[in-house]
Amino acid sequence: MANMFVDPETDVARECFAVVQTTRRQRTRFPESCVRIVDSQADALAGANADRQEYPARVYGPSASSEGLRLFYLVHWLD
Repeated sequence: MANMFVDPETDVARECFAVVQTTRRQRTRFPESCVRIVDSQADALAGANADRQEYPARVYGPSASSEGLRLFYLVHWLD
């Protein structure tokens, strides 16, 4: 998340648990359509399915990109 500026004065973007669908776990940012926000770490771990390429993670976002997408940035994988 080194390329992401975090503004502590706002709550537009926040750190949260998620299940991320991706074919490459080397990526550090994901479009909103690939991210499912969940309530807890346990929910992220339970909702993951490697067969469907869905992995538990802690992410930060959403943040607007220059391409007009809303992105989430990887904080770290949970597994």
